[in-house]
Amino acid sequence: MKQQKLTEKIVREMIPPSIQDQLIVRDIVMMGLAIRITRSGHRAFVFNYYCNGTQRRMTIGSPPAWSVSAARERAKQIRRQIDAGVDPLEEKRKARDEETLAGVWKRYRDDVLSTRSSKTQVNVTSIWDRLVLPALGRQRLAYIHQPDIEKLHRKVSQRTPTQSNRMLASIQHVFSKSIQWGLSEQNPVKGVERNREAGRVRFLSDTELERFLSVLRQSPKTPSSLAIEFLLLTGARSGETFRAKWSEFDLDAAVWQKPAANTKSRKLHRVPLSPEAIQLLLSSQRIAVNEYVFPGKSGAHLTTVKTLFTRLIKEARIEGFRIHDLRHSYASMLAIQGVPLLAIGNLLGHSQLSTTARYAHLDDSNLREATRMVGNKVKMHGK
Repeated sequence: MKQQKLTEKIVREMIPPSIQDQLIVRDIVMMGLAIRITRSGHRAFVFNYYCNGTQRRMTIGSPPAWSVSAARERAKQIRRQIDAGVDPLEEKRKARDEETLAGVWKRYRDDVLSTRSSKTQVNVTSIWDRLVLPALGRQRLAYIHQPDIEKLHRKVSQRTPTQSNRMLASIQHVFSKSIQWGLSEQNPVKGVERNREAGRVRFLSDTELERFLSVLRQSPKTPSSLAIEFLLLTGARSGETFRAKWSEFDLDAAVWQKPAANTKSRKLHRVPLSPEAIQLLLSSQRIAVNEYVFPGKSGAHLTTVKTLFTRLIKEARIEGFRIHDLRHSYASMLAIQGVPLLAIGNLLGHSQLSTTARYAHLDDSNLREATRMVGNKVKMHGK
């Protein structure tokens, strides 16, 4: 077993063993600390110690989440436990055996979910309060297995198959975190088959768009009506729009700079605005009462336009259309005009091109050209 002073470079550049199952390099700075790399390339800091004459090995964590200095500090804490007569592995096992899913959910909610958007927090909390905790909350983590998850998945799928998939994804993430925290050894969601989901991209046809805009523009200029038209003009998410402040806009440069705190990807998103969007913002300025572009009640921002939107689509004789479909309509208009998917994704603030790919079928210009070439070739050889 090799020994040397561990550094970030050494840990980063370790080469997986080709013959042995694992390679371990001991640290000469902190006795007992070592870095382990498996044949598959997985790295982890471990701490070796003796307890009651038996050698034990405790996993600390994996880089880059754990740095060398952090691993040494944790090794010192473990050493102090051992010197006090406590077996850290046994304590870890007891904690793991006693921890319930409800307890881990509380930690996840406070430490992880709290960093997400307010809408995500509401949606995920609702799933756990209504579906997960009543069924599994009191169970200890060590006794929750794949059949338990499958049973819950089947039950929820009978009523809401799509939401059951979202529930599985959330449970899986909570268990992944519990593994990182040393509270679980395996993820019981792994291997559970999801329900099939039919992709839904509902957008306004040309005639629907004409009827919708006709009804919308007959409505009084209120924060709600302006927000609805702005959603169609920009393809923005409703939460980003409702929380938008005047300080985010440069009307002269025709740019909206969405702060990272308001975006789904948690990244700054700079969006160019059309002349029509600028004109709408100027209209909104005339009725501005606070720092928000679309003000709500009591000095806050707008939180919903559901009442007005429901009336508009009813008057416009449009069925099966949600407010989020305004975003789909914006993207679809771009795709039909031949705008590249990468540009559409950038305008929408997608973090992955695969998300934008749902609109690819709307631009069939390349396909038309390709099939025309075959037609010409057949025609030429048929003469």
